[in-house]
Amino acid sequence: MNRLGKPPLTRSLALGSVLALLVTAAVWWVFYGVDQRRVVAYFDNAVGLYEGGEVRVLGVQVGSIDTVTPQPNRVRVELSVRRSLRIPADAGAAVISPSVVSGRFVQLTPVYDGGPKLAAGATIPNERTVTPVEIDEVYRSLDELSTALGPEGANSNGELSRLLRTSAKTLEGNGELISRTLRDLGEAGSTLSGSSEDLFSTVDQLQRITSNLAENDEQVRDFNSQMRDINQLLASQRDDLDTALSELALALDKVEKFVRENRGKLRSNVEQLNSVAKVLAEQNKALRETLTDAPLALGNLQNSYNAASGTLDTRANLNELRQPPLVLLCKLFKQIRPESQQGSLANVPSGLRDGCESVSSFLGNGGELLDPTETIAKLEQGSKPDLPLPLQRSSDELFQGSQGSGPKGQ
Repeated sequence: MNRLGKPPLTRSLALGSVLALLVTAAVWWVFYGVDQRRVVAYFDNAVGLYEGGEVRVLGVQVGSIDTVTPQPNRVRVELSVRRSLRIPADAGAAVISPSVVSGRFVQLTPVYDGGPKLAAGATIPNERTVTPVEIDEVYRSLDELSTALGPEGANSNGELSRLLRTSAKTLEGNGELISRTLRDLGEAGSTLSGSSEDLFSTVDQLQRITSNLAENDEQVRDFNSQMRDINQLLASQRDDLDTALSELALALDKVEKFVRENRGKLRSNVEQLNSVAKVLAEQNKALRETLTDAPLALGNLQNSYNAASGTLDTRANLNELRQPPLVLLCKLFKQIRPESQQGSLANVPSGLRDGCESVSSFLGNGGELLDPTETIAKLEQGSKPDLPLPLQRSSDELFQGSQGSGPKGQ
């Protein structure tokens, strides 16, 4: 017999039980605990949530509910989620009720699309959790609504009943019209949806207009004040305006009668005016030159007026008239362009035309006729002018003689 008072079999059984528990815990840790991530979420209530319930993402189970612990103003729910699943750090939790009587599960949202991840041991506060409305709350709200609309509420004097009767009479027989109106509203909504960019652009433009009006509030107020003053002025002059409009109506009636009676003459005048306008348009350049030079010409005319004698004092520039008549006529004939000589010289007497040709061939020097003024000016300057061939020799002898006598006289 053992001195300790415990049989060896009992001690062996106790030791075996402890070892089995340790092995079970190790197996659970290796195959379950290591792959799980603990998350704590706080809800306002946890109706329908139980330990072992599902945790889902987009309806797919990704974990389970470990514990549900009530607290004074909230419920602490501990969740286990697969460690390999990526969840955003700001994720929320919602209690989902697929039907009225079935159990509920916790849905994590939104789906991870980048950024920080939810760490193990993280907490989801009340601000990021939601719970469904309970059926008893719906019944309570309906009861409050019926009480508010009942005999002890809005219908205490029968106003609601009269409203319902009036509405029934108004809507009676208008079902098709209401249906068509709702259908048109739906089509209008579809049209607005298809033109959302234009609608938003219009709203943006209106917002800019209102902003500009707000920034220029003082100018808008001044404008409104001025418009008010104008309205008051027009109101005070209403009688005069009525009289003026009446007289204007009479005048317009007379004008209409005049136009109707003189339609042909007016058409003729307009056509003639059109001809005048066309002439003015064709002579546009000449008119511009006239308008440009007329002030200078009038100024010169004013300056040429001699008040003492009452005459216009002018100085004519008639250099061409100082030439001999034969030279002047022959120069005029020579200035005629070759392409127009046939038509221009046809009317010239043949004797005069032959005389110019004879003089031109006699003078030589390419037929160029001399200007007496130029010849005299060159002689005064002491230079020999270009003379015709018959006079060239005589002029050479004169110049040689004058040059030869010069030294002898000294």
